[in-house]
Amino acid sequence: MKLRTTSSYAAELRPLLRRQVFATAPLRLLWLPLHYAVLTLGTVALAKGWLPLPAQLLLSLVMGASMAGLTFVGHEALHGALVRSLPLRRLVGRLGFLPFAVAPSLWEAWHNRVHHNNTNHAGVDPDAYPSLDEYNRSASLRRLTDWLAPGRRRLAGAISLLIGFSVQSTHMLLAARRKQFLSAAQHRRALLEAAVTWALIAGLFVVLGATTFLLAFAIPLIVANVIIMSFILTNHTLSPHTNVNDPLVNSLSVSGPRFFEWLTLGFGFHVEHHLFPAVSGRHARELQTVVQRLWPERYQQLPYLRALLALHRSPRVYETSTQLLDPRTGSVWPTLVPRVRAAAAPSQSPALALQSDLATVPSAV
Repeated sequence: MKLRTTSSYAAELRPLLRRQVFATAPLRLLWLPLHYAVLTLGTVALAKGWLPLPAQLLLSLVMGASMAGLTFVGHEALHGALVRSLPLRRLVGRLGFLPFAVAPSLWEAWHNRVHHNNTNHAGVDPDAYPSLDEYNRSASLRRLTDWLAPGRRRLAGAISLLIGFSVQSTHMLLAARRKQFLSAAQHRRALLEAAVTWALIAGLFVVLGATTFLLAFAIPLIVANVIIMSFILTNHTLSPHTNVNDPLVNSLSVSGPRFFEWLTLGFGFHVEHHLFPAVSGRHARELQTVVQRLWPERYQQLPYLRALLALHRSPRVYETSTQLLDPRTGSVWPTLVPRVRAAAAPSQSPALALQSDLATVPSAV
């Protein structure tokens, strides 16, 4: 299948979308005080011992969902989807990514610039899993992939869900200069911001004590990691490596319950996000409708749980751009590849042709 650039899709889509789709969504900033209120009040309730243990554990889960929610707010803000003002974007981004000690400048370089412009490009995208050649050439990469990568039906792969975003964020911070994501001055500032955040977290541990810190920060951080990584891992790692940034080939949208979509600000609409990163997720459904109408054979989406199951079953090394390999067993797994569109019968109406196309979109790997 011939690959297309993001800009070629955008050029066709833009005239078909309402002008409001490209406006900022400043009301989404209200999520920020809401999530911080949940975290603050939850911490007070846990510190004061107002709740029995089962309720404390449930509150920790809720706080983890809010911690993940903060990250999705920071993500939208740093793409310019909420406000245009750069200082305000970075302030919201800093507050959104605070639990993970990610500086706005680091996220803009690592995620906005490198990942979005080189999605799933082997050796270039910092979020992509390795090709077989990269895996064979690097002992450290082999260890990381063998021990920590999800897949191959290993329970150990759950580690990537439990701590993956924290580990990746720290790795990107330490490697940002070597990878040329940041200048020396920017890197020093990002390291300083992270050090201040870690000092605040250490202070929280001292003030709260071990048990309350576990319930108010450690468990919520693990929950946030699971929510965030469950999307990051399924959004691209079931898709082919591409050397042309084609979001309808190298990205996957993940659907789930409406409340989950609401909590994550529509982050599961990931094909749509890669087509227009600066468009708020509140318009993702409208964008999805147009994309499916234009390219029903290319658009790829899986239910959330099916995508996670496929992630658990499949290996994470790319033998070819469209085939995953378990180097230890030799077992292979196909990536998600868009199907070839069948021509509609001459007597078939466009509406019926569209229905036929949508009905045959694969629902599982």
